[in-house]
Amino acid sequence: MQERYLPNQVETEAQAHWRAGDVYRVTEHAALPDGSPKPKFYACSMLPYPSGKLHMGHVRNYTINDMMTRQLRMRGYNVLMPMGWDAFGMPAENAAMKSGVPPAKWTYDNIAYMKKQMQAMGLAIDWSREMCACDPAYYKWNQWLFLKMLEKGIAYRK
Repeated sequence: MQERYLPNQVETEAQAHWRAGDVYRVTEHAALPDGSPKPKFYACSMLPYPSGKLHMGHVRNYTINDMMTRQLRMRGYNVLMPMGWDAFGMPAENAAMKSGVPPAKWTYDNIAYMKKQMQAMGLAIDWSREMCACDPAYYKWNQWLFLKMLEKGIAYRK
């Protein structure tokens, strides 16, 4: 045992171990030791707007969800805690233009920085489920769904 607690060393080693073991990856059909299916729980926090840096409001939000996720996992639940980025539309474009940076570069650079901050916090996020609202592979489905609702008369202009 060490005489002094060295948080950077301890946390770096623990997080490297978690990454190597891919410990937060969730599968759809996890089982308990007796073979019965684990009860499922979806723990999705708000998706942050990638403004560039996390602030204490982000830390509070994600820590609360992280603690709930860990507690449920200890109780045998199959818990999915995904992460995504609310990065579509005028706020992102306006912030990028104000900074003199192309919107795509601004947004993806901020996502990379914020993701690195979240990973340094050691949150129990399944990063294999990460999504970004400004990715055409994502928003094409929003557009498709909207057109289907329009066809059915569920969406309309009034």
